[in-house]
Amino acid sequence: MVLKVAARGRVPAFKVMDVLREANQREAAGQSVLHLEVGQPGTPAPPKALEAARVALDKSRLGYTDALGLPALRQALARHYRDFYGLEVAAERIAVTTGSSGAFLLAFLASFEAGDRVALAAPGYPAYKNILKALDCEPLLLPAEAADRFQPTPALLDRVEGRIDGLIVASPSNPTGTMLDEAHLMALSRYCRERGIRLISDEIYHGITFGFPATTLAHLDPGAIVVNSFSKYFSMTGWRIGWLVLPEDLVRPVECLAQNLAISVPTLSQEAAMGALDSRDVLDGYVADYAAKRGLLLAELPKAGLDRLAPADGAFYLYADVGHLTNDSEALCRRLLAETGVALAPGTDFDPDRGSRALRISFAGPYDHMAEAARRLAQFFRRG
Repeated sequence: MVLKVAARGRVPAFKVMDVLREANQREAAGQSVLHLEVGQPGTPAPPKALEAARVALDKSRLGYTDALGLPALRQALARHYRDFYGLEVAAERIAVTTGSSGAFLLAFLASFEAGDRVALAAPGYPAYKNILKALDCEPLLLPAEAADRFQPTPALLDRVEGRIDGLIVASPSNPTGTMLDEAHLMALSRYCRERGIRLISDEIYHGITFGFPATTLAHLDPGAIVVNSFSKYFSMTGWRIGWLVLPEDLVRPVECLAQNLAISVPTLSQEAAMGALDSRDVLDGYVADYAAKRGLLLAELPKAGLDRLAPADGAFYLYADVGHLTNDSEALCRRLLAETGVALAPGTDFDPDRGSRALRISFAGPYDHMAEAARRLAQFFRRG
């Protein structure tokens, strides 16, 4: 007898992770690999985070915490909003989560029923639509253009036929690095409030910006859900810790879901996170390094023919239109890895309709790797 396999598990693979696996296999075989595919900092957790973890290991039994997180961490996050944004956020509205991935799962479960329709820009982070599909929700991909900074707009939303139950925005965005200024965020917030659309703001790259600071939607819309994480600016990807700022009507639903799905976030990670919140000097130094690597690639990639780049306002990515070079970005990425050892992410991960003509380039790794990757890419494309 053949046993059932649930359809919700048949979501598309995250292609970046497939590229990473192939790159790691090449590396394990002793071949050179430059990792420009993966979206994680090449820097360690800040020293105060590591010290907080050591103290917790020595002094704490590391038992369960409240489902919404250690009260001290939730209060520290509330202070972060005051210090970072000049905004008062009640600690009671903050829920600590298992990374932003756990935050999105809780936010979607608490906000949407099966069959609900949630809009998001393409190109965009693939896990949004894949989590929604696994929950039997319908992702509505908005074909954003360079003129829109690859971000959702009221005009794009107006083109959607039928109802919209939710909208996800990301500023800075993965994969494009583009940002929404306060006026554009306010326009989207107003649009959603007038139509009863739940607005969810992915802010996990806040802190990593290169021109103007990011605006938190918590400042503009008390009914919105804000997702953030310690993975990017705070350089703690493997610690798997993030948070939500919730509207009051979702605090208890999220708490009940968290109690049943996870009981609590790992206590050691929560203790370390409190040290990370007190590490702005170190973290801003990391951002200065990102800015230097961004500047290097913006100067060197056009020499390799990669000159059609989205405005990289924040995060640590460049999104390149390579339609003049290929209509198969996955094949191009395989060839680049095999022939140059440079690992890049195909745009098909982020835009299923147009991503075959795009690449995402991460500059989260070391500066010398960026310089060498630019040299190899230039040599590759000169050969043709």
